[in-house]
Amino acid sequence: MSEPELTTEERVLRMMKRTLTDIARDTAPEPGLRHPLSERTIQGIRECLMLITSREQELAKEFGRDTSARPRYIDEPRDEVVVPLNVGAMREGLKKDDD
Repeated sequence: MSEPELTTEERVLRMMKRTLTDIARDTAPEPGLRHPLSERTIQGIRECLMLITSREQELAKEFGRDTSARPRYIDEPRDEVVVPLNVGAMREGLKKDDD
């Protein structure tokens, strides 16, 4: 199943969010060093990201999109249980029973 087509506003919000997080990541100082951005700028980025996230949720709700999807770690336990079946062995067992 492919992702539904995003509106222009959703694409703009996604790009703005990605750019702001890239700026934060690229300017993050090494531990113990002073951050190159002012505290006011950092707070402004946080507030922008909160507004973007809020608007993305509003749009998703408006268009009936699921917003509960979350990334998963590969070793995170799943709710469902997958039971592998050895179909070849099952067929062999059926053939023996028919004899």
